[in-house]
Amino acid sequence: MNRRELLQRSALLFGGTLLGADSILAKNLDWDQLDNLPDDAKGIGLFSKKQVKLLNEIAETIIPATDIPGAKAAKVGQFMAVIVSDCYEPDDQKRFMDGLAQLEAESVKRYGKPFMKSTAKLRSDLLTELDTEQKAFQKGKKKREDPSHYFRVIKDLAILGYFTSEIGYTQALRYVEFPGRYTTIDYKKGDRNFSA
Repeated sequence: MNRRELLQRSALLFGGTLLGADSILAKNLDWDQLDNLPDDAKGIGLFSKKQVKLLNEIAETIIPATDIPGAKAAKVGQFMAVIVSDCYEPDDQKRFMDGLAQLEAESVKRYGKPFMKSTAKLRSDLLTELDTEQKAFQKGKKKREDPSHYFRVIKDLAILGYFTSEIGYTQALRYVEFPGRYTTIDYKKGDRNFSA
């Protein structure tokens, strides 16, 4: 086999793998169809439709819509469901799912209603209290390798999902595309941060 033939076969194999992965992802991650499923239906990966909606509401409370679309418009809940289902180890998946259930339980305990049925103010108050709790938890950790507080993981994943989405990248941040060269761009006080 000569070099040209090897490269052609490798390209076919690699290209076929990518095409196959794209078609699987497109089939399995039809996020817009989640609204048509019953609440107990399988949504994405380990998460039911109801849980994905909960993740969206949590993310929207963390990053609400202003003059720029918020986390729900960026489908951050769907992003979180995919990342936890496909990228987390089983122990971390369980810890995340338990944390999500614990957040719901905290809402019922404090306000007498689940997170989804709470007002925007109560949602914000709960997440603010959980954020204060997770900061204290993180400071008190004995070892760096110990698991993080469940709300820290949820919040970090929501922020990652939003700012790596098209909405977060191009509307919440100032996106200036300049591949292949170094460019200096002026920054005026009050401008959004840059993303590149």
